[in-house]
Amino acid sequence: MPRDLHPRLLRGFVATAETLHFGRAAERLHIAQQALSRDIRSLEQALGGALFARTTRSVELTPAGVRLLPQARRLLLLHDEILATAVSAGHRPLLLDLNSDVTGEDHTAGRLLAYVREAWPEGELLARFHGGLAAAAVELIAHRLDVSMGRFAGLPAAQRAQLVHVPVRLERMAVMMTIRHPLAGRTELPLADLAGYPVDVCAGNPATTEWAELGTRLLVEHGLEGAPPHVPPIGVDETARYLARHGEPMLTTTGGPQIPGTVTVPLVDPVPLSLLGLVHRPEPRHPGLDALIAASAELGGREGWLHRPAGSWLPAADAALLAG
Repeated sequence: MPRDLHPRLLRGFVATAETLHFGRAAERLHIAQQALSRDIRSLEQALGGALFARTTRSVELTPAGVRLLPQARRLLLLHDEILATAVSAGHRPLLLDLNSDVTGEDHTAGRLLAYVREAWPEGELLARFHGGLAAAAVELIAHRLDVSMGRFAGLPAAQRAQLVHVPVRLERMAVMMTIRHPLAGRTELPLADLAGYPVDVCAGNPATTEWAELGTRLLVEHGLEGAPPHVPPIGVDETARYLARHGEPMLTTTGGPQIPGTVTVPLVDPVPLSLLGLVHRPEPRHPGLDALIAASAELGGREGWLHRPAGSWLPAADAALLAG
């Protein structure tokens, strides 16, 4: 009976063979070590023999593993070349992550998608919703996604090294809360007025760790308290219930979704900013990516998306990306 080998299994094997360490290989691939070990076992079962000699202190290639390594590298290279050829020829749609299927009137990713679809009707862009850049980065590196948007500086260095960042917009940060919250009547909210009100930075959501890191940094630098982690909601209705249940202001941006029974209040003194960027793998480029970059330049130039107001707050790592 014919047997198929998923490229994921070979990528796991090559990473482990090159590091001779399951933990470091899993970190390189941005997957759990348990998942990597499971993939190696599946590959060994498919090929009918051990590829690694494991002890409590070391990992070594078996003779079968030594023979497989150059073959696996060649096969993965050919696999990537095939994908690159398809991309350059425009034979497949661009897979664009919008993070969430809940978008607001000024939602940057949603606006870019609509703009490109209208300007480039012969192309095809398919939206995906991975919940946050931390989750999407894994899919990008694994070639299961083409582009995402989010805070690049909040990703681990190992992931950033494999991806490319294009600054798109400095988004103004805000808090979203129920209309019954004591602070809900404000038109703007000085950061200092959040004292005594723990702020939800989505610390319980593994898909948005880059956002939680930004929110935690903002709160710590201004002497404010973060709310405890909660299981994240999905969708408009669940978010409305979530906010009503926990009663805590949630950190967001002014272009975020409109949730029934809630208000979004911009933060001031200082105005905190989040640098939103397009994130993708290096060359070769999909024509849809070029269209997205052109659209961000067009809309951003017209509306001043990368203009930083005087006295605003932005972490040094994000400012460095903006300057670069």
